[in-house]
Amino acid sequence: MTGIGLFFGVIVALALIVIGYFISTQRTLVGLDEMCKNALSQIEVQLNSRFDAVIALAKTAAQYAKHESETIIQTIQARGGNTSAATPAGINAQADLLGQVMGRLNVVVERYPELKASDLYVKAQEGQKQYEENVRISRMVYNDTATKMNRMVRQWPSSIVASMLHFDVKDYLKVDNEQKKEYPNLDEAFKK
Repeated sequence: MTGIGLFFGVIVALALIVIGYFISTQRTLVGLDEMCKNALSQIEVQLNSRFDAVIALAKTAAQYAKHESETIIQTIQARGGNTSAATPAGINAQADLLGQVMGRLNVVVERYPELKASDLYVKAQEGQKQYEENVRISRMVYNDTATKMNRMVRQWPSSIVASMLHFDVKDYLKVDNEQKKEYPNLDEAFKK
């Protein structure tokens, strides 16, 4: 092989390596992007189910506190419960709304102890807690996938491919403050 033939052979080999890397990175980015979209969709489904469970709780509470329960149901419907939340910001907004509604519903329940003992209410609350757990798990899946995506979008050399194909850093879902409130304050417990 002559020097020119060897030179072209090396150039072709390097071009094939770069093209192979580009294709591999593009496929990985697309896969991660689709996993993020899927995780957001799963969260949206679970949030909608959770809204339905909260409405069931409010309807159960209506037997005891008709006005307050109707107000809670109207709040959910007016503020967009069961609407699309296919972005991290939308999901965070729905989670905040659910936290507010559950806070109001808990106030109603505290006023009517017999409501807490109702089998219908207990079953509805168990369903709501299951959806809450499903949302928590789906949030973890989304944030883990977003971390992988963000790493590829920001690290060199995959960042070059990502910017050429217009892949951006994904926003993270915030911590669900309603979940944090359920844990006891250990600082206060140890002071006693």
